[in-house]
Amino acid sequence: MTRKKKITIALLVLAALVVVAVVGVFIGAKLFVGQEGAVRTAWKVDVGELLGRDEALELELRQAALECDLSVIQLVPFEIDGEGFTYYETGVQDRLSQALEQAKERGTWSADAPLAVLNPFGTASNGLYLYFETDFPVKVDYTIHVDGGEIPDFSATAVNGDGQEYSRTHEFQLIGLVPGETNQVTMVLTGSWGNVRQQVTFSITMPETYSGYAARLDYTDGESAAALSEGLFAMMRTNGYLGYAFFFDNNGILRYEMGLEGYGLDRALEYQGDLVTCVSSRKLARINALGQVEQVYPLEGYELHHDIALGQEGTVVALVDKDESDTIEDVVVEVDLETGAVTELVDFSVLMADFHEEETHPVPITGDFFWQAGEWDWIHLNTVQYLAEGDSLIVSSRETSTIVKVEQVHTQPVVAWLAGDPAFWAGTGYEDLCLTPVGDFVFQYGQHSVEYGGPGEAEGIYYLYLYNNNYWSNSTRDYEPELDASVSESLYNDGDDNSWVYVYRIDENERTFSLEQSFPVPYSSIVSNVSPAGEAGNWVVNSGVANVFGEYDADGTLIREFDYDCTMQGYRTFKLDLTGFWFQ
Repeated sequence: MTRKKKITIALLVLAALVVVAVVGVFIGAKLFVGQEGAVRTAWKVDVGELLGRDEALELELRQAALECDLSVIQLVPFEIDGEGFTYYETGVQDRLSQALEQAKERGTWSADAPLAVLNPFGTASNGLYLYFETDFPVKVDYTIHVDGGEIPDFSATAVNGDGQEYSRTHEFQLIGLVPGETNQVTMVLTGSWGNVRQQVTFSITMPETYSGYAARLDYTDGESAAALSEGLFAMMRTNGYLGYAFFFDNNGILRYEMGLEGYGLDRALEYQGDLVTCVSSRKLARINALGQVEQVYPLEGYELHHDIALGQEGTVVALVDKDESDTIEDVVVEVDLETGAVTELVDFSVLMADFHEEETHPVPITGDFFWQAGEWDWIHLNTVQYLAEGDSLIVSSRETSTIVKVEQVHTQPVVAWLAGDPAFWAGTGYEDLCLTPVGDFVFQYGQHSVEYGGPGEAEGIYYLYLYNNNYWSNSTRDYEPELDASVSESLYNDGDDNSWVYVYRIDENERTFSLEQSFPVPYSSIVSNVSPAGEAGNWVVNSGVANVFGEYDADGTLIREFDYDCTMQGYRTFKLDLTGFWFQ
């Protein structure tokens, strides 16, 4: 074989290997993204000795597979290993609830010998249900202690079953037991005059997390001496651990592991004493403080992506993909929390049809988001907020780096304004809808998590806060912006990149917007969020690609930052105080 032929063959082999590598990366990325739509197929957990069977309710009564000074039981549905089983089905939940009610009636339960059930509704691996009665109305304060000194104590006041501060009936989920550790629980029962009626202590060794996630996070303290706000950090949609949500305390200790059907929370909404959240990519659920799923909301014909929010009275608005649509991530629906009815509010491919059809195209294989090749992700909505005034939605569009307000969403939707770089919209026919920037600042690019921040000094003036990813990318329009040198075009931090927390002042009267506050945070090209925390004006910021979240004081100085494990990115982290839900 001649030298020329050898070189030619070598080049062909090299080209083939490059093609195989590219195809492999593409397929891998597709599979990675596709896992968000996967539904859990295995719910089985370790159980102890069989104590009995309830044929009518189709449940096994088992001794919990753990060590405890109390007698702790588990309720196991007969069909838990069956194809298609899920705890997120009201028929299953009703059977479990009936079993608890029967157990409450059949025994005499006291504080030192309560009815104790591990994860009775299948939604919380380390949730311990307790039920007991007392002779006098008392409140229940509890402290969880782990020997060794590495895990600080966790203390809380339980919410009584009847909602009263002092009660004779106590039914609650004990929150805070550390997975994989021996937890010493001390309950102090105090009367309304402050007298301690009883003190009970018991030890319980909890199983490891169902997800395999670590029960502790490493953290670094920042320069601010401000106090961390009360509550738990709720990590939502942590890639590599989809189908779970993790609630950590201020010391990075896992205090609650929530099991879902798949996907991730996106957001946890408080509604009439319950939480409403995503439990799979095609299902919402309403969950009470005991972990019981009270109502399930299937989204027939739609698939969730990115965000949900409270809408009109008794409803939730959600960002969805519409089945069989040519475009993705551009539809908002409304879910009635009483009837479960799903109504389409806005299809942005129709509302902004001229821009979508004339200016955009599907993602090419050469785009930054090449794993979406062939998908028409022309606007990529990633946040939705409902405002009663004007019957409005405020949405965040990553693909256009623009915040969009739409009014009259229940009658005749109309775009009210656009906030972002006006140059992007020049020549599109949308120029007149752009708010005028006031002041000298760099526009947001690729922003996530745009939130309503409250009213201003006059009607028509209000604030929005957002996570400015500070990342420019657009795969669906042939447009090249003039970018400030501080704006990154890299998926990963090249060294000195920052994302930012922005607070915008919107003045609809003057049709302007201005940057009122900003501070730098670890760089994350995609995902991520910022949310307020506590009464002192703190901020909780998740930089998803950097795999960190932190709490900052009101001025934007870091108080504490936590590192977390995930595959590529963690979507959002909020601080939830859960007062009135789990804690008095």
